[in-house]
Amino acid sequence: MYALFEDAGKFHAGRVMSEADNSAQIELDSGKRVKVKAANLLLKFEQPAPAELIARAQALSSEIDLDLAWTFAPEAEFGFADLARDYFSAKAGVEQQAAALFRLFEAPHYFRRLGKGQFRKAPEEIVKAALLGIERKKQVAAQIETWAAELQAGACPAPVREQLYKILFKPDKNAAEYKAVVEAARHSQRAPLDLLKAAGAIDSPYRFHWKRFLFEQFPRGTGFPVGLDAPPIDEDLPLSAVQAFSIDDSATTEIDDALSVQGLGTGSVTLGIHIAAPALAIAPGSPIDKVAGERLSTVYMPGWKLTMLPDAVVQAYTLIEGRECPAVSLYVTLDEATLEVRDSVTKLERVPIVANLRHDRLDAVITEAALDGSAPADFAFAAELKFAWRLARALKAQREVVRGKPENFNRPDYNFKLEGGDGAEPRGDETVQITTRQRGAPLDLIVAEAMILANSTWGAWLASCGVPGIYRSQASLAPGVKVRMGVKPAPHAGMGVAQYTWATSPLRRYVDLVNQWQIVACAKHGRTAALAAPFKPRDASLFSVISAFDAAYAAYADFQHGIERYWTLQWLAQQGTTELDASVMKDGLVRAEVLPLVFRVLGCETLPRGTPVRVRITGSDALTLDLHANLLVRLDASSPAPIETDDDSEDEAGAAPLALAIELDAPAEAAETAATPT
Repeated sequence: MYALFEDAGKFHAGRVMSEADNSAQIELDSGKRVKVKAANLLLKFEQPAPAELIARAQALSSEIDLDLAWTFAPEAEFGFADLARDYFSAKAGVEQQAAALFRLFEAPHYFRRLGKGQFRKAPEEIVKAALLGIERKKQVAAQIETWAAELQAGACPAPVREQLYKILFKPDKNAAEYKAVVEAARHSQRAPLDLLKAAGAIDSPYRFHWKRFLFEQFPRGTGFPVGLDAPPIDEDLPLSAVQAFSIDDSATTEIDDALSVQGLGTGSVTLGIHIAAPALAIAPGSPIDKVAGERLSTVYMPGWKLTMLPDAVVQAYTLIEGRECPAVSLYVTLDEATLEVRDSVTKLERVPIVANLRHDRLDAVITEAALDGSAPADFAFAAELKFAWRLARALKAQREVVRGKPENFNRPDYNFKLEGGDGAEPRGDETVQITTRQRGAPLDLIVAEAMILANSTWGAWLASCGVPGIYRSQASLAPGVKVRMGVKPAPHAGMGVAQYTWATSPLRRYVDLVNQWQIVACAKHGRTAALAAPFKPRDASLFSVISAFDAAYAAYADFQHGIERYWTLQWLAQQGTTELDASVMKDGLVRAEVLPLVFRVLGCETLPRGTPVRVRITGSDALTLDLHANLLVRLDASSPAPIETDDDSEDEAGAAPLALAIELDAPAEAAETAATPT
């Protein structure tokens, strides 16, 4: 005797070897014996053989019309054998009964399984809804197949193009567009990014990088809410007697800081550090604050920027020349001869801004020689800048003592200028110019040291008033020890100061605005500021600000780095550059001598760090931001002869891969970020 039984949703048949009240021993065709519960024994038969029964029944089950079977089925609970007799005939045999069982079991939208071979037909409305769902699935499957075929043929369907960034970076794996790309990639044996590029889904590498960034960081767009006006500063602020000047790049519109110098020649000089004061007008929790708290920082890139605040708001508080601008001012009184700090005081006031100096126009004029007196000093604020330069060098030297080693400005800063645009967002095909500006230039150092002095001084003052702030700290200069943000003052080894805040760029960074609120509270209330400050000690919302800012600031910096790399590759193509001088870093990575570019070079894997080399560029990819090159010749004296490599060889690892959310053969990360003082 044979028996048909169900096990974990599958049907098997075999010879009954023994049978008890609750179970039976069944021998399968494979010779394996299994113990089957009596409740799972559904059909016993003498013939045909088990395998033959299953094969015949499966073939016959596909011929059963489910609509007709559902119509014939009784309203009450029934068994598969009952349906077989109603559907086929009153003499339905084991093959027809098994066929009915298989068909009923595979159609839960028509028949509900009750166990032990028993079923109940589903209500008519459920059947209709299920059939509609099945039909939709068929249509979606057909659509996926059609889209996949189009992609393989080199055409990108519009729905796939519209969902491009979601498919690549934040996919809904149940979406038809995603499934079509995966299906096409599998059948064509191509990486999804290559497939989409070949299908024309990516018509501009620049727009791809830009739209990807917006998709990830600005999903609701980059526009500001309508009617977001700058609130006025209602306080009656005293007018300062200083004549202040700012030092920025010509493209800077968010002028956060300015300087003044008083008392030259008297033996006691006061350096004024004046910071734009949006915190005097923008209230925590206000609509403008919510916008700033979402953006968290201005996003910079060649030829464009996304400001943290609307331009009208920025212009209301920026330190533009010719105006008496509200400011939070730190006055540091120093001994003119020794530069020893005697006192510091913070004031809320209006500051006359008499000039906006632009260092890109003045760096060639305001030189070390002019400031040291060994060359003519024919420029505005010469006496003030000479003192500020002398003080900046002294402050830097003091910090270097704490640091334990000097700050080296070995690499220049790079400036990008796009030509041929229309003043709107870059298209990606503009002509790019890349110029250098040596870090630590006099004007740069003057501003940097003044801001470090202000941020360190205000950090200590907040702590002395018992008011929490957002601090940046670094435990040591040991490799791998990173700068961290927290709410308590702690030494910053990289800066060489006892504590360090960010409070000098409130128009550009949200943490600076938060800290300025706290500083304003200290300026107004002194030792009782902890009661009046917007953020109280142990306020959890400060940690939320830190977490959100860290994530956004890192994402913005990564984008800026990537888009600058794009323009650097464009520069190479526009200049027709085929060779570059570089220095070896490690593991085949080199750094270009005259460009902001780190890339892998075939043939440099075993060269010592710092080895000067000349490399030949063999190709680049503006989409993946890869640069392919091989070693042409070593430039150091230790190399007795040029080392030539195969011109056709290419590196296999780029410096800025795309982190896709669908599987993709992406090259290894190879970018190295330079540490900056601030």
